[in-house]
Amino acid sequence: MRRIGSKHLEEKRRRRNQIIVGLILIFVMFFSVLGFGFQGGHSGGVDPATNPNKGNSNERINYNGFEFTEQNGFWILNKDNTNFIFRFNPNQVEKIDSELKPLANYESKPLYFNSENVLAESEIRTNLAQFVEKMQSACLEEECDESSQIRTCENNFIIIREGSKKISQEGNCVFIEGKTDDLTKLTDEFLFKILGIEG
Repeated sequence: MRRIGSKHLEEKRRRRNQIIVGLILIFVMFFSVLGFGFQGGHSGGVDPATNPNKGNSNERINYNGFEFTEQNGFWILNKDNTNFIFRFNPNQVEKIDSELKPLANYESKPLYFNSENVLAESEIRTNLAQFVEKMQSACLEEECDESSQIRTCENNFIIIREGSKKISQEGNCVFIEGKTDDLTKLTDEFLFKILGIEG
C-alpha cells in the first residue's frame, strides 16, 4: 500500500513539474512571437538584405510557398495574418505518411490532450490555443485512473506518447507516437499537415 501511495505521489509530482516547464515554454514561445511581430520580422527594423551585419540576421526558408523565419531558436510562420511558432522547420522533420483532418476540424471546439512529452504538448497548445474553444487534459477510457477526465474519439483528442514512429487519426483522435527525442519533431510534422503546409 505504501509503495502504491508513493508511486502515485511521484507521478503527481512528475506531472506537476511537466506542467510548470510547459507553461514556462509557452510563455517564452509566446513572447518570442510577440517580439517578432513588433520587429516587423527584421532585427531592429533593419532590412537583412542591406544590413552590413548580415551574419546576425534571422535565417529564412521558403517551403511550399510558406516563409519561415528563425528567431531565438524558434521558427516563425505568418499564415493568414496569424503567427505560428515551431521548434523545427519543415526541412528538419521527417515526412510521415498520414491522413489528418485539417485545422478547420479543431476550430471553436474543445481539444483534449494526453501527453507523455511536455515540449510536444506545449507546441500544440501554443499554436492551436487561438483556434479551439478550450484545451484540457484527459484520457481514453481504457487508460484512465479515477482522477482523470474520460474522453473518446468522438472528441478532438491528441495523444502524444512513446511508441513506434507514426502519426495517425482514428475518428477525432490523433496519435503522435515515437521515441521521446522525436516527439516534438513529430508534433511539428502534425501541425504542418493540419495547416496545409504539407500534403
